[in-house]
Amino acid sequence: MTIKNAMRDHGQRYRPRMACLKKVGSAVLLEMQDPKTGVKSQLQRLVITTIPHAITGEDIVAWLANKFNISAEEGRSLGTMLVALGYIYPLQDHKRLVVKPDASLYRFQTPYFWPAQQWPVEDTDYAIYLAKRNIRKKGILELYEQEQYNHLHKWMNHKWDFIVMQAKEQYRAGKERKKPDRAVFDCQERAYWVVHRPPPGTVSGMDYGLDRLIDPNAEEVTETDLIFLTFLWLPSLSCFLPRVKSSVSIGALVKFVTTHKNHDPFLAQCLPSNPWVTDDVSYWTLNMANVEIPTKMRVERWTFSFVELLEDPRGRDDFRFFLKKEFSGENLAFWEGCEDLKWGAAAGMSEKAQHIYKTFLARGAPRWINIDGTTMEATVRGLKHPHRYVLDAAQTHIFMLMKKDSYGRYLKSQVFKDTTKNAINPEEQKFTDAQLDQNARNRRPSLSPIAIRQMELEQKAKLAASGPVDITQVMSKLSKQGKDAPPPPPPKK
Repeated sequence: MTIKNAMRDHGQRYRPRMACLKKVGSAVLLEMQDPKTGVKSQLQRLVITTIPHAITGEDIVAWLANKFNISAEEGRSLGTMLVALGYIYPLQDHKRLVVKPDASLYRFQTPYFWPAQQWPVEDTDYAIYLAKRNIRKKGILELYEQEQYNHLHKWMNHKWDFIVMQAKEQYRAGKERKKPDRAVFDCQERAYWVVHRPPPGTVSGMDYGLDRLIDPNAEEVTETDLIFLTFLWLPSLSCFLPRVKSSVSIGALVKFVTTHKNHDPFLAQCLPSNPWVTDDVSYWTLNMANVEIPTKMRVERWTFSFVELLEDPRGRDDFRFFLKKEFSGENLAFWEGCEDLKWGAAAGMSEKAQHIYKTFLARGAPRWINIDGTTMEATVRGLKHPHRYVLDAAQTHIFMLMKKDSYGRYLKSQVFKDTTKNAINPEEQKFTDAQLDQNARNRRPSLSPIAIRQMELEQKAKLAASGPVDITQVMSKLSKQGKDAPPPPPPKK
């Protein structure tokens, strides 16, 4: 008789991460257990019991950092992942599946309990384990274990006698082992079930996909909802989905690769040199986010699509200067405000949405933008209960307006021509072996993303403090440049 599991199945047969688990189990763990080059293990006393082949947390972190040439923090994170996946288990703090960089004791899990073995995590096995612990602890279990024990007793009442009999046999066989072996096996079994049946509210290392965002013990979709989703809603939805021929999609992919291959530093040559090979940071310096003069390759990418232009901070600054000359800079400012609302901090989100509305959308706004009435009604209705995506419709409208109108005129404008003319075209720089060794010795860690973000915020603050551009001054400068420019050469006969 097949019994349906009452709880969610967190076994391995549905997991797409088996390749990763096998690499971790067969490669890293085997190297860590190597008697010559692995983590040193020795007899350790735990209370009054001597535990064989025990290792400390600081030895695990040091070995991982030395083996993979990483920092101690990264080694600690990697060790914590090994513990969370059940390849290493703690001997003392069983509830916290982390590696402590101190003298805390750990042991390597026996290969029988490795996740790569793909043993199905059955409720019957878990019921036998809880019954055995209930016998050993004389009815004193953890709160969540007691709840699971009562639930399984009710669910499997028809074969509970068999479960209790198996638990008694295993308990009797365990008492015949030596005390150190009994303590080791109890810790191994407890670590296995803590990984595969974690306490409520904890994030299990075995979860994947959407399961990582929810409580592992949440209820599943009811059978009625599943029938509606399978037989009624999905077929009707599939009838209205747009279809794209494979030839069209492959052609678009080939076009994208052909267009971008010369701009990929891993596929094409980096000028002046490849920093990943020569350790020379000139390439990164020339392609910083807010560099004053961009490179020709960078300016060329702006012509690929409007999205490429907006994703580049330097290109967005150039496009902003063009829009200010055309008295339409509020469109880009509104788009940037919506992006800040969508991806910014949650604190003050409602105030930020109201500020954007009063600045760009309200009647008599100082930087009013033109959107259709339907979009305006939907936006005003959504602002009664503001959220991150309340301005998406208006943002999409302005984005399409800039893409279809302003972007094309920008590519033909004098602003873009001047930027292309002044762009840098660095020459290839070749290094000798001695210079490469010197560059490697001078290697320094890159800037922290937090520091880069702080620099970007300071740059935005400077731009905001500078105020709007005076169009009359800009036009006068352009006219002076036109007068001072030399006359064109006579046409050839």
